[in-house]
Amino acid sequence: MSTVPLTLERIRADVADVLGEDPADIPDEENLADLGLDSVRLMSLVERWRGDHGVRVSFAELAEKPGISLWWDLLRDRV
Repeated sequence: MSTVPLTLERIRADVADVLGEDPADIPDEENLADLGLDSVRLMSLVERWRGDHGVRVSFAELAEKPGISLWWDLLRDRV
């Protein structure tokens, strides 16, 4: 488990990475499914954050609210 913290900026950068977009083009309030985030990409984020940051989160928790600011609200107390 890594001690590298998961931050709002890291969430945005990781989302942009899996979507092949620039982080500046990913609004905090956007529904990420509308930007092309599918279940495979979402699962890769779950695994990345579990492995790189030790975050305890499920696929279902993130799928329920697919937005950067919503995810940060969910995850900030788990880092």
